[in-house]
Amino acid sequence: MASSGAAANLWVLLGLGIAGVVLAARRLRRPARPDHGAFIARLELLPPPQPPPPQAPHPLTGLCFAIADALHVSGYITSFGSLEWAKTHDTETQTSPVVSALVNGGAICVGKTVIDEMAYSIHGENKHFDTPTNPAAPDRVPGGCSSGSAVAVAGGMVDFALGIDSIGGVRIPGAYCGVLAFRPSHAVSSGGVIPVAPSLDTIGWFARDPSVLRRVGHLLLNLPYIDSRPPRQFYIADDCFELSKIPTRRLTQVVIKSVEKLFGRQVTRVNLENYLASKIPSLRNYSNGHKNGDSKFPSLLALCNAMRSLHKREFKDQHMEWVNSVKPAVDARIVSNLSEDGDLDKDGCQDARNEARKALGQLLKDDGILVIPTALGCPPKLNAKELSSESYNSQTLCLSSLASMSGCCQVSIPVGTHDKCPISVSFIARHGGDRFLLDTIQTMYATIQEQVEILAKSNVSSKQAMNEEAAEAAKEKGNASFKEKQWQKAVNFYTEAIKLNGKVATYYSNRAAAFLELTNYRQAEADCTSAIDLDPKIVKAYLRRGTAREMLGYFKEAVEDFNHALVLEPMNKTAGVAINRLKKLFP
Repeated sequence: MASSGAAANLWVLLGLGIAGVVLAARRLRRPARPDHGAFIARLELLPPPQPPPPQAPHPLTGLCFAIADALHVSGYITSFGSLEWAKTHDTETQTSPVVSALVNGGAICVGKTVIDEMAYSIHGENKHFDTPTNPAAPDRVPGGCSSGSAVAVAGGMVDFALGIDSIGGVRIPGAYCGVLAFRPSHAVSSGGVIPVAPSLDTIGWFARDPSVLRRVGHLLLNLPYIDSRPPRQFYIADDCFELSKIPTRRLTQVVIKSVEKLFGRQVTRVNLENYLASKIPSLRNYSNGHKNGDSKFPSLLALCNAMRSLHKREFKDQHMEWVNSVKPAVDARIVSNLSEDGDLDKDGCQDARNEARKALGQLLKDDGILVIPTALGCPPKLNAKELSSESYNSQTLCLSSLASMSGCCQVSIPVGTHDKCPISVSFIARHGGDRFLLDTIQTMYATIQEQVEILAKSNVSSKQAMNEEAAEAAKEKGNASFKEKQWQKAVNFYTEAIKLNGKVATYYSNRAAAFLELTNYRQAEADCTSAIDLDPKIVKAYLRRGTAREMLGYFKEAVEDFNHALVLEPMNKTAGVAINRLKKLFP
């Protein structure tokens, strides 16, 4: 009997031990939540009845949406990401005009979503409501401040969702959760919204479908439905992609291929750091801000410093009275940031914003697109060191400061995965270019995703990938030598690029330009023919071959080349002038 009793006790102890292990494992593992923890309140705001025929139905009929809990809904307390805020504020008596506009436009509002505490962070963590689970990468942060809205869209719970974007609050969670995220120009009414930093705040939105993103934009921004115009120029900011932790080619290749397929033209590579340094002199006032920034990018860092200073000062102006009177247990990282000293030069900051808007406006004009990474790379893991790293946060905010400070519109576009995590790029258009940007995404999105799939399925060897990278580097060296009028040196670099990757038309066309300068017309003609065989729509190759043939005395063939260039680009002045010249000389 004694031995059986001991055995029983042993089984009891063993059972308790196993139960303890199970309970501990459950505490460590995030529980599955039906809404991924995106919502703090479920509600239902129904649209008015449809107008009778022959009137058109409401533009957002059939769509449902959610809103970040910084926007007011009558009958609900707006928590602003904090239970302590909710306890000290009354129920709202009016609904935000933006929410009402969407409901009146035919969409159903189904709930309010989690935001970072007081909408202050960019990571998506919230101690009051728990951190929403990123549907695309459950062990990673969802990004903030509009974490719940991004999660609700990524999880398929709503068709679109509203968020608050001051310093990246819509764009960053969009990138981390793998959905489209749009920050408009400062053009959406901020009434009925708790302000964060009023001069930087705007309401943005998320969607999985570019047509939904565009429909919401047309309603909120009162945009006319007119014929869209294609973008004339794409600028890839090479230096911004140097900040990214993802291989540059992995991010830019889908954009380059999509532009070539849809518009038959090459992208232009720019050094944004140098451009900003030459166009925004007031950034010198902010070069000594946060010490842990990357010194390779002083202008981008200065723009980021100016944005962060403005964000902090305006946030304190709005909310420090409440913080000081209520003394809530605000997240330590927020308290630490707000307690930092430093006076804001408001006039200097305004100068920087005006200069940034003018600089990007001059670069992009009415039909240009700037391409940058949305974030530094994959979303950080939950509780990762990067979340409290000053250097990591500064570099992330360097990227978001471009649109926040200039007032340009920006859309984050998912471009597949890296290490099983969502990655993205952003398109930026000039301030006021919202319809143009939304139309461009509508036009390009399917092709971009097609190129993402092609890239994912391709089994390009590491050697080939390295050769392609090296070829691009050689081409860039050739371009630099060409600008310095070192023609033979340029030829040598272009030849190196062709040896590494002989399937790129631009390499042959560029080498032909250098051969023309060296008066080696036969080689220039041969290179242009190789370029045209690879890409029949490369206008520069037709122009250069026409020039070479003219110099060789093949006038009829030269005219044919110039005419072909005009077919591809009817407004090309070089081709038109050449044809008129040849017709006068050889009627």
